[in-house]
Amino acid sequence: MAKLIVADDHPLFRNALISAISNTFATTATVETDCFDATVQALEQHPDADLLLLDLHMPGNCGFLGLIQLRKTFPTMPIVVISASDDQDVIRRVMNFGASAYVPKSAHPTEIANALHAVMAGEIWLPEKYQHLLRANPQQHEDLDLAARIAQLTQQQYKVLYYLTEGWLNKQIAYDLHISEATVKAHMTAIFRKLGVTNRTQVVIQAQRLQLEAPVDRDLARQST
Repeated sequence: MAKLIVADDHPLFRNALISAISNTFATTATVETDCFDATVQALEQHPDADLLLLDLHMPGNCGFLGLIQLRKTFPTMPIVVISASDDQDVIRRVMNFGASAYVPKSAHPTEIANALHAVMAGEIWLPEKYQHLLRANPQQHEDLDLAARIAQLTQQQYKVLYYLTEGWLNKQIAYDLHISEATVKAHMTAIFRKLGVTNRTQVVIQAQRLQLEAPVDRDLARQST
């Protein structure tokens, strides 16, 4: 039996997921979160949790950035990414960045349970049709290098980086984090050094490599809604 943390910003999906696996995977307790900060808090408050089921599209997660930060902060916590995406590049990078499993949201409850049992047994799991993505690939070294640099950031620096990717001004970041603009600039200087860049634009370019979809695609998606 296992204690789960289910992190997804859609309550209907969280409920559906918990219900779907209840008959095939035994749990002692389930903790639900709806954003990245709440997920971090839940992991801190429940050190006895056995698995984290993570949706990459949660508010505050910023694509792969949140996964890297969670892997750094909670290195022994198995992370099972649950996603609607079937993009093989996304799946490959999820595994490169330290997830223990990648489960499509369309998966049958039995398949989800199989994934959770495998991860609980210390295994790495992917659906059969994606097994080939576990093989070494040219992008793996680049991903691991970027993840290592991102992992150097403190929690506060991570938040500043997230806001930078969202296009926030220094004064907006300072207001939201309840710190001075001078402190924001100090964090940015540290971020520049750790990521090996020299200005704000280069930081954003680096961060775009960690997004799940290209900025152009997101803009088009907004225009179509």
